[in-house]
Amino acid sequence: MVDGKGLVNLGDLSKPATVLIEKISGAIGILYEPTRVKRDAFAKAEAGKIHALANIEISEIKQRALNRLIHEEGKKQENIESIIAQATASVQEGASPENIEDDWISHFFDKCRNVSDKEMQGLWSNLLAGEANKPGSYSKRTIELISTLDKSDAHLFTRLCSFVLTGGQFILAVLNCNADIYKKQGINFETLTHLDSLGLIKFNNLAGFVLQNLPKKLTLSYYGTLILFTLQSESNNDLEVGSVLLTQVGQQLAPICGSSMNPELLTFMFDHYRSKGIKAELFLPNK
Repeated sequence: MVDGKGLVNLGDLSKPATVLIEKISGAIGILYEPTRVKRDAFAKAEAGKIHALANIEISEIKQRALNRLIHEEGKKQENIESIIAQATASVQEGASPENIEDDWISHFFDKCRNVSDKEMQGLWSNLLAGEANKPGSYSKRTIELISTLDKSDAHLFTRLCSFVLTGGQFILAVLNCNADIYKKQGINFETLTHLDSLGLIKFNNLAGFVLQNLPKKLTLSYYGTLILFTLQSESNNDLEVGSVLLTQVGQQLAPICGSSMNPELLTFMFDHYRSKGIKAELFLPNK
């Protein structure tokens, strides 16, 4: 930063967030210093550069290359610090960022340093905070895949995750990709095939996917709303869940992609399963 100031005031952070910054600093270099020390160091560095440049002669093209390099590295540092600043706000009190692997941190910042879009920085910061809260939650493969996502791909995946149920794992309820409820969100054969090619989902529009060996009653959650499925047999039931499954990377990204519930899904889903002879209803514990 040209003013010699960082984007995070260490005095305002919780202990786990401070530990995260210290961990990052140890893995990829010092990012934050007390303001006075950093300002003094910055002034000395500027004086040193001026003195050094006064004693050498370089061509105009090399000067332009040097200026470009300084500008590019400055932007990368701004991106890194912005992502860290956002992540620290989501680090939980019980987090253990000291257990994040140094190689993971190096790989993470190698891939995110060119990300200047604020929305995409939000996704990266969620990933960093999630890893700090529970080290080992996100693989390097997930980092690699996020680094290849266009903003439009990220938005599409977020819209798809508005159809996610939870029950030990994230389950996509794409029960008929030709239905209007999905088309209104841009979810169709073409876009699902695209997300499959990216490695976020598995799409099988012919056979579909099923949950197997289920008891007669199964409870799943949809953004905090509990849904009770009453299946046909006392045990060993199957429940078809549509044509889409999240991959391992998709499972890791689903909870941090910023999705929200679709108010039409419950009615659509209840009607769909009723036509299959399966009862699906809101779970009322005191009923």
